[in-house]
Amino acid sequence: MLNNKQLFIFISFFIFQFSSAQKPQKWNAVEIYNQIQKLNFLGSVLYIAAHPDDENTRLISYLSNEKKARTAYLSLTRGDGGQNLIGSELRELLGVIRTQELIEARKTDGGEQFFSRANDFGFSKNPDETFGIWDREKVLADVVWTIRKFRPDVIINRFDHRSPGTTHGHHTASAILSVESFDLSNNPKSFPDQLKYYDPWQAKRLFFNPSVWFYGNQEKFDAADKSNFMAIETGVYYAGLGKSNQEIAALSRSSHRSQGFGSTGSRGKEPEYLELIKGKKVNDKTNLFDGIDTSWNRVKNGKEIGELLDKIEAGFNFSEPAASVPDLVKVYTLIYNLDDNHWKPIKLTEITNIITACSGLYLEAVSNVQQTTPGSTVKLKIEAINRSTTPIELSSITTLPFQKNTILNKILYNNDLENFYIDLELPENIEYTQPYWLKEKGTTGMYQVSEQKNIGIPDIIREVKLLFTLKINEIKIPVERTVVYKYNDKVKGEMYNYLDIIPEVSTRIADQVSFFNDGKTKKIAVHIKAGKDNIDGNVQLEAAPDWNVEPQSFSFNLEKKGFEKTFHFDVTPPEIPSEIIARSVVILDSKKTDQEQIIIDYDHISKQQVLLTAESKFKKLDLKINNERIGYIMGAGDDVAKCLSQMGYSVTLLSIDDINSRNLNNFDVIITGIRTYNVLPSIKNRQHLLLEFVKKGKTLIVQYNTPDKNIPGNIAPYPLSISNDRVTDENAAIQFLVPDHPVLNYPNKITAKDFQGWTQEQGLYYPNEFDAAFTPILSSHDQGETDKKGALLIANYGKGHYIYTGLSLFRELPMGVSGAYRLLANMISLKTNEDITETPE
Repeated sequence: MLNNKQLFIFISFFIFQFSSAQKPQKWNAVEIYNQIQKLNFLGSVLYIAAHPDDENTRLISYLSNEKKARTAYLSLTRGDGGQNLIGSELRELLGVIRTQELIEARKTDGGEQFFSRANDFGFSKNPDETFGIWDREKVLADVVWTIRKFRPDVIINRFDHRSPGTTHGHHTASAILSVESFDLSNNPKSFPDQLKYYDPWQAKRLFFNPSVWFYGNQEKFDAADKSNFMAIETGVYYAGLGKSNQEIAALSRSSHRSQGFGSTGSRGKEPEYLELIKGKKVNDKTNLFDGIDTSWNRVKNGKEIGELLDKIEAGFNFSEPAASVPDLVKVYTLIYNLDDNHWKPIKLTEITNIITACSGLYLEAVSNVQQTTPGSTVKLKIEAINRSTTPIELSSITTLPFQKNTILNKILYNNDLENFYIDLELPENIEYTQPYWLKEKGTTGMYQVSEQKNIGIPDIIREVKLLFTLKINEIKIPVERTVVYKYNDKVKGEMYNYLDIIPEVSTRIADQVSFFNDGKTKKIAVHIKAGKDNIDGNVQLEAAPDWNVEPQSFSFNLEKKGFEKTFHFDVTPPEIPSEIIARSVVILDSKKTDQEQIIIDYDHISKQQVLLTAESKFKKLDLKINNERIGYIMGAGDDVAKCLSQMGYSVTLLSIDDINSRNLNNFDVIITGIRTYNVLPSIKNRQHLLLEFVKKGKTLIVQYNTPDKNIPGNIAPYPLSISNDRVTDENAAIQFLVPDHPVLNYPNKITAKDFQGWTQEQGLYYPNEFDAAFTPILSSHDQGETDKKGALLIANYGKGHYIYTGLSLFRELPMGVSGAYRLLANMISLKTNEDITETPE
């Protein structure tokens, strides 16, 4: 039997293994054989870095697929602070996407995934700045927790703890914390509250994984002294899979679509280098497990298991994997009888998967709905089929979380499909499906996770599951399946989603930010959506006392699940400037709810439900605009165009094909979205039209791009070089270099106050070299650095204006930062307030 600590570890491992896969795994004979080899290897490696995409997928794939080691990646953050190339989600919503992308990457390269509670607050230039925003002690505790939980023999850092200031502050911070944790994880006085779940653990070695990137370029890397490094040849070929290790690694890295990290696989020799930082000396510099027992001998009474697995591996029949089932069941029994808190639950899960795969056993629980509410009853279709001659009995099915057991004692005969239908009653107190790390209010630098046992779990924790109890050769084997919903798409075929628990009713305010510049009453749309049939209630829009909202509430009836209704409240602002957070609240039988349901649904990741407070920022501010007609060319994805519409502008979204002389004549201003020139390389063929648009007397505003080969030489009418310069301190003091410039004075007077309340950063990827024809408007810098003057550059060209800005407007506008709106309004109105002397071509 499993003791309490073993049971906790067993459940934790199941959560990881099964919550991250929608479609059922269907291993072929080669994959089954590889898993048997993995079952017979008891070594583990933990790779540590800061963000999604920092991990070395070549090394993770090699360790998992070639060495058969249990390999995991600890990413301290979920990548919340980056940019998004596939949509407009930012901050925590982007973190949800990147979490799922990491999970998909690990499915591909064979690794596992962990996180700390650290929030990626944006770019940091040194670890001191990072630790000033993260709660250093809590992140350190999370690294120690992961080491104690995973118990790696070897830890590998992606970054060097000895080089602060040479890379992203998060990078160096991850290495610093890893080095500290190497010894702390084995100290029972360090974070003693963790010890009721896991024992102290001492890894044998800690390495730094240097790379070409670390040295700056291939030439410097090739010339570096590697005599103190161990070399691992990762460029292996897996004949059974028909892929090189690098090809698998490229597929894994290509999971990071929101970052545009599609990767092309390579072939041939490709060594990876490791520098020993701490721990036991390596004698064999090609084997990072040198001197570490990775056999079953490391577990008490494990020798017999290893011998039996050697026999199974040697005699494996690729044409008939089921022939191994009787011996595998014996191995299952031996593992089950071990007195071990760590390897026992891990290997029980592994061998259970192998036994079901060898026997062709397919078990699935499919809900008749994709979304349901607490207290409801879901109809499940159970599919069970044994595609082997091995006798298997389906003894019972237990529904979770209610623990309702149904006795079946049904023999599953070879290739005879068995379908069962059961009603699954959900408790009233079952939790809504959502990322657990977003349930509690965190800080700029940290997520709040009160349940210690949940820290580090990568995915949403799903409660609705079925436990199938099988009997094979008189041995009972439990197999767990998460309840799914599946449907047929006419183009994509069989599609899977998880069963989600949703609120009885959700609500949202139509716009994240609403302006009341003229002081007049404005209609604010509030949406409500039913999570089940026959919902009656009232909806209110709650605001500050000096904001008048009429009526006080609306009553509603939603007859069918999925029905939506919209109500319009008349909102009148106070006479003086004011900024408040308004909240949409639904009242059902005296019960209040204010949850907004956000669905994130991309083809390459699992569909995600995020529940946030249904709120909006109402602003009565001194904002003046004119009536310019704006054409917006979307780049990587942002909400700037929506914000412009909120300001009162007429905005038209333009495609590349819309960029022609005739169409451009309909606009006064063209604005390119973030990274337009990075993600739409074909725009270079239309750039001359945009410059001609300026020359005729119009304005072109180009938001930030990153320096890469796609940037056309004529991105601006005069020479301009984009760099990696940025100002990460959103509170850095601003200097107005040309105080009397119209962009700082019309139609809004811009002062230092307009740069207060900015979030995450002032700006990024500023040009650091530019022609004298450009006028730099602003200057600021991070602590200890020189002034950066590329935040806002303006040049006259012909009769019009060309503006390049690296200011993080794409972050500030959706957050309702007043100064960002006022400054953007001035950029847009620049052509209407200055007598322009035509400049030469």
